Amino acid sequence: MSDAAIAAQAIAEPTHVRHQLALILLVTLLVAYIDRVNVSVLIADKSFLDAMGIASDAVAKGSLMTVFLVCYGLGNVIFSPIGDWLGPRRAMLVSIVLWAAACIFGGLAGTFLVMISSRALLGFGESLHWPMQSKFVKNWFPTDERGKANSTWLIGLSLAPMISMPLFAWMIPALGWRGNFFFLAALGVIPLILVWFFTADHPHLHRRINAAERNYIEAALKTEMEAEGKLAQASLWENMKVFIRDYRFWLVVIYYSGVTSIWWGTMAWLPSYLKNARGFNWAAMGALASLPYIIVFIITIFSGHASDKAGRRAPFTMVGLLGASVCIYLGAYAESNLAAALLISAGIGSLAIATPAGWSLLQQIVPAKAVGAGAGMMNGVANGISALAPVVIGFLIGVTGSYVGGLLYLVGWGLVSAAACLILMLKGL
Repeated sequence: MSDAAIAAQAIAEPTHVRHQLALILLVTLLVAYIDRVNVSVLIADKSFLDAMGIASDAVAKGSLMTVFLVCYGLGNVIFSPIGDWLGPRRAMLVSIVLWAAACIFGGLAGTFLVMISSRALLGFGESLHWPMQSKFVKNWFPTDERGKANSTWLIGLSLAPMISMPLFAWMIPALGWRGNFFFLAALGVIPLILVWFFTADHPHLHRRINAAERNYIEAALKTEMEAEGKLAQASLWENMKVFIRDYRFWLVVIYYSGVTSIWWGTMAWLPSYLKNARGFNWAAMGALASLPYIIVFIITIFSGHASDKAGRRAPFTMVGLLGASVCIYLGAYAESNLAAALLISAGIGSLAIATPAGWSLLQQIVPAKAVGAGAGMMNGVANGISALAPVVIGFLIGVTGSYVGGLLYLVGWGLVSAAACLILMLKGL
């Protein structure tokens, strides 16, 4: 390229490759979470339960989600350094291939042991994916744009169950449970193509970015790198001790453990509850199972802005968890099947009041240089605790013969977490 051409490119309007990247990350997360939701609908399908030999074993049903969550949590810790070594693009490609293989493995499963193994593989495969989403954002977005970038791809958290619940409710009776797994494996081709052809680890490696956008990104990142370099000599303990001795941090961990326990507990059992305990048909179950995540999607858009405007976070976390507890409790004992479904949906939706404010609360308590370590510890502990929810609910269903005990387990977590938030609120946070 001539000097004149380079100069012309430099003063041209910046391209929008980084914004396209955010959308690719959204699609990738969406497909990943659709794969996770699959088993939640399958445990309401008699042919799947009979094939696996677990029709009357509620603990085994719950373990399908619990095994995934345990392997996912362990994989985040074990494989993140490998992702740093491979780079986000190659690591994410490996992750997509692994989770597609897990879906094929699940579709071919003839025994429960093989199915559990496929869930473990899915957990380990997807564990490499989540840190790489963040690494892409770190490499491509200036600090003052990362909130919007993260918000874009995090939409997939609510979109996935919103779309997949009714989709699977139609697809499983139509294609059978094995066909459902093979469909998910084929769906993985979409993010594989997008990541392979349209992403790069860094802006200077991307073929479609122009000099104007590249210079804008790299100038902002250079300033950040210089600031981070001043903290490079700090030991791991020096970074962690600023929050690990702060009781407020552990109250936030309790708060988030309640959020994740309710989220994954209902994610695992809501379709089965609606179909088996409340008697809804496949079509109605699919629509009602997606309702909570429509509510989450809508509330999330507004709740973060509201807590910013209020200048306080803890009241939002307490209200969200208290609302979740009250609604789930009332839903558990509601005589009307429709009222029960709507109340539990409202309870799950209330988590969207608490979640954005909760992450802001963490960032307020933990010093800036230790936010990464604090967030990792909070997320790791909370997800480890929430991995118990699906199997504990299954155990309680098996012992009592009713879903009420499982729902009350989630209510209990919500109340404990709300109490932790109340203490933080009284401290003026």
